[in-house]
Amino acid sequence: MELAILIIIAYLIGSIPTAVWVSRKMYGIDIREHGSGNAGATNTFRILGKKAGSGVMLVDMLKGFVAVKLSLLSSFSWHSEAIVNLQVFLGLAAVVGHIFPIWADFRGGKGIATLFGMILSIQPLVAVSIIGVFFLMLFLTRYVSLSSISASIAFPLLILFIFKEPEQSYRIFAIGSAFLVVLTHYKNINRLISGNESKVPLFRKRRLRKGQD
Repeated sequence: MELAILIIIAYLIGSIPTAVWVSRKMYGIDIREHGSGNAGATNTFRILGKKAGSGVMLVDMLKGFVAVKLSLLSSFSWHSEAIVNLQVFLGLAAVVGHIFPIWADFRGGKGIATLFGMILSIQPLVAVSIIGVFFLMLFLTRYVSLSSISASIAFPLLILFIFKEPEQSYRIFAIGSAFLVVLTHYKNINRLISGNESKVPLFRKRRLRKGQD
């Protein structure tokens, strides 16, 4: 009963539709009716700008982070295999909540930020490595989708071959997460192949200055 309650709470935390609430309360729109139609940080960045996008990303990451920390309320030993399994389930519940939020008609985002917050809570060093891969790919390609896919694929590779995680459940989770991210980005993959995927204009300001000089 205790575990079921914690998992339900984790799902409800993940269901907080940050992008939807921010877009409605502060901008008078529903973010799901614009851009890619996803209620996530990436679409918020594209439609509402850096300030709104950064806020949404931070809160979405916190959802995964806090959901995992619910494991502190359990009776499991902190260094046991059971606690790792519980953390994985709690994090996954938050990610599912983000993708299918009960507070927003079950139409959410892709869960990348929430997934990252979950990993950050369980294994900070792995999370830092993943974010390094993400920003490297973003700098090289300026594709957010490709950066997310690359980081997700790097996750199980890091877990299996670099950090050599001993817990079987976490290894399975890492592999499953990579497949999930790739699956939820299938439209982006099609656009990348066809050359129609939009890029993040990292150097827009620099180019504007050059044009004005």
